[in-house]
Amino acid sequence: MTDGVSSRVSAVRVIAAVIGKGQTLEAALLAARPSLADRAMVQSLVFGVLRFGHRLSRVATALVSRSWDSQTPELRALLLLGLYQLEYSGTPPHAAVNTIVAAARLVGEQKAAGMVNACLRRYQRERARLLDLADETLAGRTSHPIWLVEAYQRDWPAYAVPMLAAANEHPPLTLRANVRKGSVEALAAELAADGHVTMRVPGAPDALILETPIDVRGLPAFIEGRCSVQDAAAQCAVPLLAARAGMRVLDACAAPGGKTGHLLEATPGLTEVVALDIDQGRAGRIQENLTRLGLEATILIGDATDPSLLLGQRFDRILIDAPCSGTGVIRRHPDIKWLRRPGDLQALADRQLALLATLWPLLAPGGRLLYATCSLLKSENRQVIRAFFRQFPDAIDVTESASLAIGDMAHTEPADGPGIALLPGMAGVDGFYYACLERRCD
Repeated sequence: MTDGVSSRVSAVRVIAAVIGKGQTLEAALLAARPSLADRAMVQSLVFGVLRFGHRLSRVATALVSRSWDSQTPELRALLLLGLYQLEYSGTPPHAAVNTIVAAARLVGEQKAAGMVNACLRRYQRERARLLDLADETLAGRTSHPIWLVEAYQRDWPAYAVPMLAAANEHPPLTLRANVRKGSVEALAAELAADGHVTMRVPGAPDALILETPIDVRGLPAFIEGRCSVQDAAAQCAVPLLAARAGMRVLDACAAPGGKTGHLLEATPGLTEVVALDIDQGRAGRIQENLTRLGLEATILIGDATDPSLLLGQRFDRILIDAPCSGTGVIRRHPDIKWLRRPGDLQALADRQLALLATLWPLLAPGGRLLYATCSLLKSENRQVIRAFFRQFPDAIDVTESASLAIGDMAHTEPADGPGIALLPGMAGVDGFYYACLERRCD
């Protein structure tokens, strides 16, 4: 396969696996195994289609004679990829059409190759009208599922539009300096000497944004454990947790270990950090990251909602980075638009409340528990914390005072409930929610 066809074939297979078979983007990319020469192109095409595919599927629906949902995943992927190339990628029109028609013959859609060709050429002729149809709704204009747009409008009426726009942006590459091995200023100077322009992030003192993203696996500072990749919003967890030397800390739902590493970097002298995760495979990444950083923690594998797992133990600080819908990090994981369903939310909220209820009794009086999600939906955030307060009257919300530690990062609307939300489109960071809860001493 030549002239870009092989990369399109791989991209079609990945897209079909996500939108038609429910695989995560990470798993689908691993299964596709594109060649080294094609890897960057495949990733660019797949991310683009998953970002803008909800808009483009409205165009495709108007182009096909049978219902869109009745088409095979591969055929839908072919049409979305072809439309993406014509509309967003800058691919010359003849190459955009020819590569997709050729790919159709190689992914089992030989009989549909003529139809794909006709649809893409018709789009070129009727582009303005078809896009106008797609853009009649906010969901179409912003390329999001209708249920998610409605949820943002309900939860964040004043911010929904910029949040939706931010979810389609290319995310920055943000590094976190390992202050055990050198200052953020030293890291910035080292990167500048190699030609990398960096920017500081107000409220995240260990963070550096690279103006031009790079593959950090070739960066000496990363290889030697002097920095890690972590968005500035996620870096807020450690100052909000406010652990101190001599404390015992539990990082529940810890994989892949980004917050565990940051906690150990920023807080020398901790008595112990216990990093717990339910997934054995992902827990292995905790150890890999800590080894690279030159740090140590006690790693446990198990279900944090199992009361017997940590029975009789006490912690001065507990971090619950709860499993969630991930709606705050769609710009990094555009497959969330395709994989999440409104029916998922209740089960997630139940799990989140169960984590709080199981781990709260392990917190020492006067200790602090930090509840975090990368979700923007109040059903996973403020509503969960309100339900928790009803169950545990010895809990105090100290988020407002704790948020002084992150300064300008705490950009959000006037609080209408417990915790704070960091909104994408407001401070240029991923979407996150934090609630700092302390246990009464009496």
